[in-house]
Amino acid sequence: MTPTPWSAGRVLALPGHGPRLLFGRMYEDPRVEERAFPAAPARVLCVASAGDTAAALARAGYDVTAVDVNPVQLAYARARVEEGAPTALGSAELMLAAARRGAAAALPRWRPGPLRAFLDLDDPRVQSLWWRTRLDRPGLRLLMGAALRPAGALAAALAPGFRHVVPARFDAELRTRIARVVARHPNADNPLLAGLLAGRAPDPPPGGTDLAGRVRFVLGEVAEHLESVPAESYDAVTLSNVLDGPGPAYRRRLRAAVERAVRPGGTAVLRSVGAAGGAAAVRAEEERCPLWGSLYVTTIGGTA
Repeated sequence: MTPTPWSAGRVLALPGHGPRLLFGRMYEDPRVEERAFPAAPARVLCVASAGDTAAALARAGYDVTAVDVNPVQLAYARARVEEGAPTALGSAELMLAAARRGAAAALPRWRPGPLRAFLDLDDPRVQSLWWRTRLDRPGLRLLMGAALRPAGALAAALAPGFRHVVPARFDAELRTRIARVVARHPNADNPLLAGLLAGRAPDPPPGGTDLAGRVRFVLGEVAEHLESVPAESYDAVTLSNVLDGPGPAYRRRLRAAVERAVRPGGTAVLRSVGAAGGAAAVRAEEERCPLWGSLYVTTIGGTA
């Protein structure tokens, strides 16, 4: 297997060896896939990650294959999808929890009570005003600048293969993305925002015994998997985070693998935390999670 930064199964520069649970839940909006994909029961491929997207697509009637290079992550996704196993804390959740504790300790308006009131709003106009006047204040900007700029705490905590993924002004980028989300999507109907800002667990869990056997779980690197299956095996793929870490050569390889494995007229969805301009940045406005800077929705053999 050709290694990528994801192959180690670790995103944090912590002592020890072996893969770890990276994501206890997923931070992508499956409504994007359900709108963009061909009609069910199309054959679709997703990254297994925490299992949320695989479960949502299976419940929507799709024929789902979920692939992951991290055996710990794959086993966790399978247990959540097939058994309704509870959510655990991965590396991403541990980082987010530390950030939330710091914000709550330093900024009264970021404590659970006031934040809950914000997250229960259902009018984007009110939400946008609340964000600008009560939450996105100088204290938050100072904290986010110290944590999220390339020389900040986040980059120092990441494994070397992921440090370059952090945009130069990720603090300002993320604040802009949150403003974009709250101005467009009702908070009360946005569990992704509540999970990111307040750590609310998904409710209900993503799977259960009704989904047992309805998702195929494959251990492997996604480009190699796409290269190994027969041509036109899938009608659509969704590959969030896959390009966050690997370099340009892997990007070219993955594109060729997708174009081979997905039938002409099928769909590819790719998300990245990196900054983007043009159509990919505009499409990111469809997402209810503010982590994503780019959202590519491409027709195979056609245009984005």
